[in-house]
Amino acid sequence: MDDLAHGTRDKRGDWTPKNPADIAPIWAFPPKPLTVLKWLPSYFLPYDVIFFASAFAWWYWVMPDMDTVRAFDLASWGTWRWIIRLFVVNTVALFAFFGVFQLRLYTFRKQGTRFKYNGQFPADKQSDVFWFKRQDVDSALRILFHAMPIWTAIEVVILLAYAKGYATWWTLADHPVYLVILTLLIPIIHETHFYLIHRLIHVPVLYKYIHSVHHNSVNPSPYSSLSMHPAELLLYLGMAFWQILIPSNPILAIYALHRAGFGAIPGHVGFDKIEVGSEGGVDTHAYIHYLHHKHFEVNYGDGLIPFDKWFGTFHDGSKHGQELMDARYAKKVAKLNKSAAE
Repeated sequence: MDDLAHGTRDKRGDWTPKNPADIAPIWAFPPKPLTVLKWLPSYFLPYDVIFFASAFAWWYWVMPDMDTVRAFDLASWGTWRWIIRLFVVNTVALFAFFGVFQLRLYTFRKQGTRFKYNGQFPADKQSDVFWFKRQDVDSALRILFHAMPIWTAIEVVILLAYAKGYATWWTLADHPVYLVILTLLIPIIHETHFYLIHRLIHVPVLYKYIHSVHHNSVNPSPYSSLSMHPAELLLYLGMAFWQILIPSNPILAIYALHRAGFGAIPGHVGFDKIEVGSEGGVDTHAYIHYLHHKHFEVNYGDGLIPFDKWFGTFHDGSKHGQELMDARYAKKVAKLNKSAAE
């Protein structure tokens, strides 16, 4: 597939799509009904359908029954057995899902640098900021030792909340309209939560000690998705807790968790398209978040809700977008210099 028919490549080998990034068309004014209709399938496809299906699979085939959860006792081997089982299944599934992207695009490099935003591969450059000086190794170890224990612990809290009656458990039979609407709103809840915690951890002191771990991956790759400081992981994956604070259903809580965990991959895959056959390709929707990793103080959200446009931090990847960002940086530096002079 000819990526230069869809974008341009600079002297460094970095590829840029022809069409600038944009927010969801539902916010366009005047309204564009046909554009919205064409966009609507992407609200759930291809990723959310997978995460929603995985939530059902976990609930029916992986999670312990509620009687087992109610008997929760950390002094009991029976309790540890199902917790360990959850951890193992979560870990195997996560590495299998991320691994599909990692192996194809970064290990075997089946696409080369076609549609790759950054023309370099992280494995070709070592750095002291990473464990063993390798981004892929550092990221994989952080997933194993940080992300998966926290992910599993959140699952345990969710199960306990529903099993012991701390969370309001509504069923589809009793509240069908509410639960369908809530299901449709989960991507919006996710985007709102993500934007808020993302702005929070860019506060200088929190960035220095917490979020900088994730931003070490300036050239992100699939394993970068959950390569984070434990505190950031708790904030990020903890968006699933909204489902136990409002009337909901445990399957939706798992869906919210899977959307955060498995769903971190799109923004870090590093390619604009994944080639399918000789002429086909699946859009990754990775560009907005790639620009955040590249420029740090832009695109705190993913574009489903125009928070960044509202607060002046949106970068669409175009020359005009770069000029707006540079002007904002210059204004910030001037303000800091003035404060220092006083």
